Amino acid sequence: MTQINVARLLAIEDTVSVEPARSGSRQAPPDPAIDRSQTLSSNMPSPPSPAVVDAIPHRKIIRTWLRAVSGRNTALALGLVVLDLGLFVLSIVATVSVQATALKVLFGTLAGLVIARLFILGHDACHQSFTPHRRVNAWLGRLVFLPSLTPYSLWDIGHNVVHHGYTNLRDFDMVWHPSTLKEYAAMPPWRRGLERFYRSGLAPWLYYLIEIWWKRMYFPSRQYMPARRRIFILDGLLVSGAAIAWIGGLIAAALYSGQSPTMTVLAGFVIPFLVWNAFIGFVVYVHHTHPAIAWYGDKASWAKAQPFVSTTVHLVFKPNFGIDMDSVLHHIMQHTAHHVDMTIPLYRLKQAQSILEARMPGRIVVQMFSWRWYFDTARRCKLFDYSLGCWTDFSGHRTS
Repeated sequence: MTQINVARLLAIEDTVSVEPARSGSRQAPPDPAIDRSQTLSSNMPSPPSPAVVDAIPHRKIIRTWLRAVSGRNTALALGLVVLDLGLFVLSIVATVSVQATALKVLFGTLAGLVIARLFILGHDACHQSFTPHRRVNAWLGRLVFLPSLTPYSLWDIGHNVVHHGYTNLRDFDMVWHPSTLKEYAAMPPWRRGLERFYRSGLAPWLYYLIEIWWKRMYFPSRQYMPARRRIFILDGLLVSGAAIAWIGGLIAAALYSGQSPTMTVLAGFVIPFLVWNAFIGFVVYVHHTHPAIAWYGDKASWAKAQPFVSTTVHLVFKPNFGIDMDSVLHHIMQHTAHHVDMTIPLYRLKQAQSILEARMPGRIVVQMFSWRWYFDTARRCKLFDYSLGCWTDFSGHRTS
């Protein structure tokens, strides 16, 4: 797999501009000239007409459409934090309180999903889009990142600067970046096997746990993070302290109640953490992996592709049992609007996405979720041919 040049990315961080109209927001590099995009809104896409492509306005103009829904609300943000922290505490307490193993596993799974909700709040705080106050965002972000053991400052570098600045650009964007057939063939057998498992559709949890959290977030080596910044160490120690307190509390509760410490830690820590990793690995995968979504091997072609619109998917879930999954997931799937303007808070994303899809029909990938679609995408999107601009299987056969 292509090795990301982190040194270059760290150098980029200091050049990222702050938009005066959106105080405290971290912005991507200047928007490139708009030319032809390959993004479409159907399951079996066909190229848009030149007239539609030519009608796409500059990103700055697109963002003016969204100003009416970009307001940040501190009281609402704090309410969401209190709600989700309460749900997290209750779900962890439940894993200790119940005796049946099946119920412990159930509540541990629910705790993992609540960790995902907390992380989405922290994701907004790290973008400075959660509240209007930069310092409040930083402290709230660190607080709600603790259950996912995410060091705030390292996530800031990897997500705000790299991912949003260079979405789907090879050698820059590091998450789920596809290898070429030549790169895949050069991997040792064990690594090819791991790559096949990662992209089987069954292992988003393992991909994120190893490739992102372990290698790039939790005290990363110089290979993945050449810089040695004090804040990186402090944030790593902060999440380590949270993990120690969390595990220690579970063991103490187990001993006090006469339960198995091993089972208690498994249900109250290991399962929630693995479920959280599965969630984030899945979400990032479906946001930027799709037969109609391209990756780019050079900045020139990437810049011509309207990358802030064309490299992400709006994934739609059908309501099941009256549950609105979009609300449960804090609207994180309204992802095109988020990439167009990172300063829009999560509680405004649904309105922003609707505006974009109404103003740019046929230009945004809108995908109805089904497990059939998901595994078909996993089957088709294995490697990428950057010269042809298409996905291939592991044998190099074109699949998109």
